[in-house]
Amino acid sequence: MRKAICLLVLIIATAGCKKPYYLPVTSNTGSYLVIEGVINSGPDSTFIKISRTVKLADKIATKPELNAVVTVQGDQNASYPLTALGNGRYACGGLNLDNSHKYRLSVKTAKNEQYVSDYIEVLNSPPIDSISFDTKGTVSDPGLNIYVNTHDPTNKVHYYRWDYQETWIFHSNFTSYFKSNGDTVLGRDWINDNISQCWQSDTSNTIVLGSSAKLANNVIAAQPITSVISSSEKLGDEYSIQVRQYALTTDAYNFYVNLKKNTEQLGSVFDALPSQINGNIHSVTNPAEPVIGYISVGGTSKLRIFISNRQLPAWIITPFYTNCQLAFPGTPCCYYIFGATNQVDYYINYNKGSYPNPLIPVDAIGRPGGPPVGYTAASRPCVDCTLRGSNKKPTFWQ
Repeated sequence: MRKAICLLVLIIATAGCKKPYYLPVTSNTGSYLVIEGVINSGPDSTFIKISRTVKLADKIATKPELNAVVTVQGDQNASYPLTALGNGRYACGGLNLDNSHKYRLSVKTAKNEQYVSDYIEVLNSPPIDSISFDTKGTVSDPGLNIYVNTHDPTNKVHYYRWDYQETWIFHSNFTSYFKSNGDTVLGRDWINDNISQCWQSDTSNTIVLGSSAKLANNVIAAQPITSVISSSEKLGDEYSIQVRQYALTTDAYNFYVNLKKNTEQLGSVFDALPSQINGNIHSVTNPAEPVIGYISVGGTSKLRIFISNRQLPAWIITPFYTNCQLAFPGTPCCYYIFGATNQVDYYINYNKGSYPNPLIPVDAIGRPGGPPVGYTAASRPCVDCTLRGSNKKPTFWQ
């Protein structure tokens, strides 16, 4: 018993003597080059994004590499320049490359630093067979699930990567049938100036990979691409998604697997430990300098589907607008009688009024068939959907 008591006292004393240990954080002043993109060998455009890494303590999230000279080079001495689009993005039109040759990317920065990728064989993606979806999920977490299906009849491609762009229709809280030119209220041009229906788009921000290398057949079936929660505004009217498919070599696939582990699967004790990400881009100026990125060469395949709200269960969509109220500015005539300010001018006609945030007229107040005696109105964020999207119908929209 005495031994047990002594042991307990020793444990308490030891615990009381513990001091917190703070892991020292090393300060790395290096700003490494990051190159993202695929050299498209077919008729589609090639887009390359070049940036620099930033410290966690920095206030900026990204540092684009500006004024670089970017070219696609072939092993037969052909050269194809890319044009700077701004913000570290570079592009060129369809290259239609000769698939019997190898190609690489060359980057020369504004500081005359030279970077090149390895010469890579052209590896074209097979067509996407179909995009499917279901509405399966748990009772507490229902949603729309998107899948892709593909196969390679030539048996050349066993590793794949996908990204996507999703687009959807959304509506403002109130539909405006009128507008002000600053001096008076006019009927709205419903065809060219509809600000109640807009389209919004978003792109994928995760790495989606698949492989048929260990399968009996070279077929990718029901590969998960993304999910949309049932209450999302994206599903309120009509939703569309375009999936792009890339063919990968074994080295490229391993690069993206490693990148995915380091960027998306860290945070718990069960996640993979960070590891070095080795790409196929190198610094000619300083061979010891790390460069982040992997350049592939090949044609991509893409496919788009549309999903209407009518095809989905009767899910309740969470409204984006939660504090919108309809205002009644009043009638011009009666406020003059009482010596008050003309409220339509004050709140809506911004050239005449002095309201700091002019309202947008929504509908007319008056007897049916008679002239308006006033207008209902609301704040711009509740009426003008172009603050969050575009009221121009996309060219691909059905």
